[in-house]
Amino acid sequence: MKFNIVPVIVFLAMSILVRAEDSLPDVKFVPLNSLTEAAGNQATGPASNSATSASYTAEALPQEDSAQTPYGLPRELMPLWDSLTIKQKAAQMVMVYMTPASFMLEHEFGGYLVMKNHLKNLDKFTENIRTVNDSMRIKPLVAADQEGGLVNRISVVAPRWEHTPSAKQMRNMSEDSIRTLAKEIGAVLDSVGINLNLAPVLDPAKDSRGKHSFMEESKRSWGEDTTNATKVRAFVQGMRESNVACVSKHFPGYDSWTNSDHQIAVSSTPKAKVAKNVEFFKTLASDIPVTMMSSVSFVRISSRPAVFEPKIVKMARDMSPETVILTDDLWGVSLRAWVSGNERVRSKNYPAKDFRKLVRTALMAGNDMFMITYPQKAVEMVNYLAALSKQSKYYRQRIEESAARILKMKFKAGLL
Repeated sequence: MKFNIVPVIVFLAMSILVRAEDSLPDVKFVPLNSLTEAAGNQATGPASNSATSASYTAEALPQEDSAQTPYGLPRELMPLWDSLTIKQKAAQMVMVYMTPASFMLEHEFGGYLVMKNHLKNLDKFTENIRTVNDSMRIKPLVAADQEGGLVNRISVVAPRWEHTPSAKQMRNMSEDSIRTLAKEIGAVLDSVGINLNLAPVLDPAKDSRGKHSFMEESKRSWGEDTTNATKVRAFVQGMRESNVACVSKHFPGYDSWTNSDHQIAVSSTPKAKVAKNVEFFKTLASDIPVTMMSSVSFVRISSRPAVFEPKIVKMARDMSPETVILTDDLWGVSLRAWVSGNERVRSKNYPAKDFRKLVRTALMAGNDMFMITYPQKAVEMVNYLAALSKQSKYYRQRIEESAARILKMKFKAGLL
């Protein structure tokens, strides 16, 4: 039997660097891309709500601009890139629950996560965002779940937006109507400083048994296959026209009836059906620059949650090499429970070694950006990533390739 010995050597080298008590079974090193690849709460504790999970075309950067630069970075970004420390690059990989501007400026996180409660005081919210944008060299991604229907963050902004159509309702609208509506909603997001919409939901409308899925019953799904791709594209285009980028979620297709934010969720969907669900994401990969991973364990593929499984993350990466792969909330109970092997995990007193294991697993699975609803843990996350970079060139390269991918996405979206 033939096999490639290089990944084995890499894995063994990395295993030596990691303390035995921190190691996870069956960790597989994901080969890195080529260096020249061109393809207001006072938030110091955990947030009470976790996220579920704008837009531009993910075109390849011009070859003449990036062929001779590290990670295919455009030449315009090289002065910035060369000035960043590895800790600042690691900070770009973190999307944190919205905090006071002073906290954000101190730690230079790459993204904010905005919930409905943040928008109840618009003056305070917009002042916070304005301060951050005026003071940070690299503007953050400011993200909110504005799917419509049950997931409607702007309902508190103005009475007009108390009810917005769900994805299921928009499926029955014309493309022009969807685009116009998305542009109007995007303008509201843009006006308050939100530049990333954690939508559309491309999870299947039917599970592997042919029954309506949880996302369909919640009216959050855009359909069971690629039939509605043109309508999703109209939604994304409308958002893009209002300077808001979009995120497809939850890869490779959430079809479990268990809430994966709160408990370990398992799907027995056959591989062939998972592959079919992936086609919807793949069809829209060139339109949507960010893909959010699912926390569900697809046991026909792996016992690991999808966000931690290198084979599944690679499926998302293969759709488009420049897509930014985003995790759902890493402070979610289910993911921490899986890492620790204790289903009774709660928000407080999570072991430090388990948290390091969680961060390292997410990193080596191939994710680019880590969402976390516990700001103080976000600081620990950045510090640990920086420490890993000093242990091994493999960790450093892994951090840098993700940081570069995020910067390229921000550059294309007009944030740099």
